[in-house]
Amino acid sequence: MASEAPKKSFNFGLLKRLLTSTKPYKSTLALTLTLSISIALISPVRPFLIQQSVDKYIAHHLLMGLIYVCCIQLGMLLLETGIRIWFVYRINWLGQTVVNDIRKQVFQKLIHQNIAYYDKTPIGTLTTRTINDLEAVNDVFSEGLISIIADILNILAVISVMLYTDWRLTLVCLSVFPLLIIATYFFKESVNKSFKSVRNAVAALNTFVQEHLIGMYLVQTFAVEDKTLNEFKDINKTHRAAHIKSILAYSIFFPVVEIVLAMALGLLVWYGSIRLINHGATSGVVIAFVMYLNLLFRPLRMLADKFNVLQMGIIAGERVFSVLDSPEYLTNSGTHKSDKVNGDISFENVHFSYNPGVPVLKGVSFHVGAGKTMAVVGHTGAGKSSIISILNRQYEINSGSIKIDGIPIQDYDVHSLRGHIGIVLQDVFLFSGTIADNISLRNKSISREKIVDVCKLLGIHPFIMQLPGNYDYDVMERGNTLSQGQKQLISFARALLYNPSILILDEATSSVDSESEILIQKAIDKLIQGRTSIVIAHRLSTIRKADEIWVLDHGTVLEHGTHQELLDLKGAYHNLYTAVETAA
Repeated sequence: MASEAPKKSFNFGLLKRLLTSTKPYKSTLALTLTLSISIALISPVRPFLIQQSVDKYIAHHLLMGLIYVCCIQLGMLLLETGIRIWFVYRINWLGQTVVNDIRKQVFQKLIHQNIAYYDKTPIGTLTTRTINDLEAVNDVFSEGLISIIADILNILAVISVMLYTDWRLTLVCLSVFPLLIIATYFFKESVNKSFKSVRNAVAALNTFVQEHLIGMYLVQTFAVEDKTLNEFKDINKTHRAAHIKSILAYSIFFPVVEIVLAMALGLLVWYGSIRLINHGATSGVVIAFVMYLNLLFRPLRMLADKFNVLQMGIIAGERVFSVLDSPEYLTNSGTHKSDKVNGDISFENVHFSYNPGVPVLKGVSFHVGAGKTMAVVGHTGAGKSSIISILNRQYEINSGSIKIDGIPIQDYDVHSLRGHIGIVLQDVFLFSGTIADNISLRNKSISREKIVDVCKLLGIHPFIMQLPGNYDYDVMERGNTLSQGQKQLISFARALLYNPSILILDEATSSVDSESEILIQKAIDKLIQGRTSIVIAHRLSTIRKADEIWVLDHGTVLEHGTHQELLDLKGAYHNLYTAVETAA
């Protein structure tokens, strides 16, 4: 994946958009801000009470007053602890809740994207966007913006009390702050760059691992394990190097902060001692200032890191929003819905291309009457499968018109349209889960009896009953525990379970043995009755009974007619059929 361009400035527009996501939880946001203010006000109280204890009660041996102040300090400590616990819990709750909402929006967007989007976007990258980047967005709330506000308020409160108590001593102690500001700037820039590299490396790792685990069969078949491992090592090395850079920045920055704090304490002891000797300050003030400095440096240590977390969260948010804002989102502008369609299909001068300037279908026109069976044949790349992709609006056509029952498919509600089309593809995909789940696609409204009836009709019920657990047999990821032929049979049952008006078979028998093919062909003969069917096949023996056969070549229609008519024509179909018969 290409590296992200470095951001030159803080993107307040994206921050505002992220904050807009908290609108349903504005009461929680207000609560966290209130708690942060409370913490800022309470933090300087304990050092102030220590000062009073030393100067008023210990110096004058007032035991009861000292006990009274100690009880107040204990109460303030418990109160501050309780507020901090509630504050941390609520900002993390807010972050996770907002991320939960955005993640649902992202996944909803992904399942409604045009298929073309997935043709050019690595799945590993989308996985990173949906999981890793959204976790970084969570940090904007849990460790970023609100936490930064709380720390800044705390710093301002402590400095204000210090100035009120002794402004001269305060200025002396804070004289080393320019060193801290310089160190913070370099730390922020260094970690910012390394975090970007880490994010890019994580996306690259996700993409590489996912692709190669899915394609492990090919990796081992072609004996490229060593080559694949070396590629992984290079990507992993980049990932490690990015992390080490950030570790180096932390390992330098925090000791520098400790040194600056030690310098501030040294100045406090030096100038405080002079003030004590000259009676310009009290012991309680000096002791309190030691506590003030610790309260001051504690958030300062983390402030630069939190700014980086905020920046990285915003960068991650930009990546997530790029998915949500993708213009390839399929617009479901159609309103026509129908409980039943007749299945009359017409293509009128349809032009289509996956990529601009590379036409796949060039002015294709044909008509399939309701209840008729149409077969499409042609060499690889002729455009056969593209007809399926545009018929159910997985891709949009460039020009022309596609109509079902005389209504343009763009006028149909896309979910209603696809509900009337059953498809069996050559490349079968099964989800992790049971056979029954894969047939029904976990549709709770479909009963087990209906699933069994369809399987019996297809003749695949006996093979399912022989499996351990029969219909509850776990097919594992991508159906790897089943043969290709068995997966094809299950996908056939899946398509027919929904009783579609239009049935599309794209090389549906290409991955089954001759016995299974005969079994399916018998079921097809029964099931296409009363349905409009489009059959795409290399095995020309499976389409002899089609009402009409259309021959495609490089996106154009060469000829059409019945099986016998095309044989008599002595054209492209005759040549295809003769070649197949000769090969057989």
